[in-house]
Amino acid sequence: MTSIKRRQFLQFAGSALATLGINQGHIMRQGDRSRQVLAQTTRRKLALLVGINDYSNSISPLFGCVNDVLMQQELLTYRFGFNRQDILMLTDKQATRQNILTAFEEHLIKQAQPGDVVVFHFSGHGSRVQDPDRDRPDGLNSTFIPVDGDLPLGYPHQGGTVQHIMGHTLFLLMSALKTENVTVVLDSCHSGGGTRGIFRVRSVDGSKLLQPSQIELDYQRQWLERLGMSSQDFIQKRRQNIAKGVVIASARREQLAVDFPFNDFSAGAFSYVFTQYLWQRTQNESASKAIFNVRQSTNNLAREKGILQDPQFESHLTPENTNAPIYFTPQQALPAEAVITQVKGNEVELWLGGLNPSSLEAFTNDPYFVALDPTGSQRGLVRLKSRQGLVGKGILQTNTRQGETIQQGTLLQERIRSIPVNLTLKIGIDQSLDSNTAQQARESLQRLQRIEPKSVGQEDLQYILGRMTEARYKELPSKKVSPLPEVGSFGLFLPSLEQIVVNSFGKADESVSAAVQRLQPKLKSLLAARIVKQVLGNTNSSRINVTASMNLADNQKLIGETFTPRGSKNNINQQTKTPVSFDAGIPQLPVGSEVAFEVENKESRPLYVTVLVIDASGNMSVIFPFDWSATDKAMLIQPSQKRVIPQVEDGFKLTIVEPIGISEALIIASTTPLSSSLQALQKIADSRGLRNQRSPIPVSDDILGFTNNLLDDLNTGTRGDRNSSSLPLPAGVRGIDTEKLAAMAIAFQVIR
Repeated sequence: MTSIKRRQFLQFAGSALATLGINQGHIMRQGDRSRQVLAQTTRRKLALLVGINDYSNSISPLFGCVNDVLMQQELLTYRFGFNRQDILMLTDKQATRQNILTAFEEHLIKQAQPGDVVVFHFSGHGSRVQDPDRDRPDGLNSTFIPVDGDLPLGYPHQGGTVQHIMGHTLFLLMSALKTENVTVVLDSCHSGGGTRGIFRVRSVDGSKLLQPSQIELDYQRQWLERLGMSSQDFIQKRRQNIAKGVVIASARREQLAVDFPFNDFSAGAFSYVFTQYLWQRTQNESASKAIFNVRQSTNNLAREKGILQDPQFESHLTPENTNAPIYFTPQQALPAEAVITQVKGNEVELWLGGLNPSSLEAFTNDPYFVALDPTGSQRGLVRLKSRQGLVGKGILQTNTRQGETIQQGTLLQERIRSIPVNLTLKIGIDQSLDSNTAQQARESLQRLQRIEPKSVGQEDLQYILGRMTEARYKELPSKKVSPLPEVGSFGLFLPSLEQIVVNSFGKADESVSAAVQRLQPKLKSLLAARIVKQVLGNTNSSRINVTASMNLADNQKLIGETFTPRGSKNNINQQTKTPVSFDAGIPQLPVGSEVAFEVENKESRPLYVTVLVIDASGNMSVIFPFDWSATDKAMLIQPSQKRVIPQVEDGFKLTIVEPIGISEALIIASTTPLSSSLQALQKIADSRGLRNQRSPIPVSDDILGFTNNLLDDLNTGTRGDRNSSSLPLPAGVRGIDTEKLAAMAIAFQVIR
């Protein structure tokens, strides 16, 4: 697993110190002139960003924390107008306890004036130490661990003092700031520790054996004297609320925050989703609303891998800041996948912080981006030639508007993504298997096409092949797993090793080779589902104007809705229906519920639509179209028309069935025909004697073939269009044009 190269990043980031790229929604400011204008018209914005990967031997290293603060730095610079000189970063060996506290005092407390904006971000390990005042029933106070915060010799069998920075200390430092416009972001956690499958947990499991150092307690007393605050006032205030502003934590106190492998680099799951969301944000919204949306996205990302991570938001705001936007900085920005950070002739360097984390593999082989002017109009194209992490190198196309040049700070939006034809499913071999069994598993998986067996480590995996142990079995009832697999059986786990793939386990006496053979159809289904769900999804970037919702058929309660912000230009009438019950941001649907879909074409041209549902076990069903004797016109929704699926005259109902767990409905709308997809579905219908019936059909046995047909249709539409035919795509990829496709999703949980 590699990280975003620090040296490479600094080579172009250093040049950015001389030129600020301010958000395109207002005006592009550049060079010395931009700094003068910025100084005259805005409050000062200060940031201290701390990221620690390289801990000492007593604390396990992390892999994504430095990337977290790089993501935050680029976001603050190009999205929120922070001057690069006002962003101070401390990483790895720089981030000692003393350096962090000194930087907070010198860079933030001494410089920030009333009305200024302050951001403090910490990514690294957290823990808990004994709290002399026992604010919580467990008598522990959360901490974040500096690079020199070593554990006592012999821990956890023996205790001692630690050089950690306590939450109480952070409260005092925040209290000392002269401004109320304070945001603290903490991507660490305070429970658990160690690893969970491919994930490294960002915590050291603390206990009453760990005690705060005397120097830490003395530092708190010094600040109490400076602030004129009594010890009793200090206790009372911190028990009531945070000191001021906003605190955003990446997980609940009892949950895990993890280092998350993303394709070819690592980052915090929360930090990536948080910063990516803010690149996509199109209008002002309160910090609480932004975090609510980020919480849902983080839950979705973590849940796909078997992790429960629920970001938390706390605030202590003045009346005038009640509805303050994130970072207390009003923005009317254009959404973007990337920004140009350096220009040299027709070569550009990019920061790709707005890319959907699930779609990174589609941005490797010559995808295209549209360069925007301040009004959002297209000024040219950029072809991405290489990407390492979120750093890209590209080529400016020759069709920029006459007399204009592309400059640093120019925002980019996706135009064409390129999906590898040979996209694979990466399956880890559980480390708990003995060497002989692991080798048999590896050899069996290697015989399967488009399946890559991998060792379990800091590399992105889709699933892990392992054995159901007694210890794992005991944990399953609390996770509401059904049916329960047999102890000793082989099957598929999610990458955390804490959740299983439903219906993937066999009998306890089955060999691992036989298990792989049995799982072959399942693996095909999971690969197809991965392609459709994770790589095709372009809700944020599509320019097709289409909306979709899923509702209870009997009382029209809303299950979920989705739309394309760029296609609609945010001109969306939100549903006023009563929603169904939710759990962790996911609508709950009991088995037996009857549902219906509504898809509305708001384009001036017809759209070819298909609706798919992928259940918790990875099986796929085609809900629309359902008339297998018709031509591809059966997939059409005419301009300005709404289609309810099913209607009474369609002669069938959509009923929720098992398996229990998270399912996902996918709505795909294309401006070009999906002819080969329909032909593939008609062959499936013929094989089952359904050609003359009108009903949805499962495609589990032929799921990969159908998915390939779907991608071929979309690729044909992209390559064959006269407007995009001048954009050459390499062999071995399928092009997906945002002006021709919208792929949206609605997740729901099936319960008993």
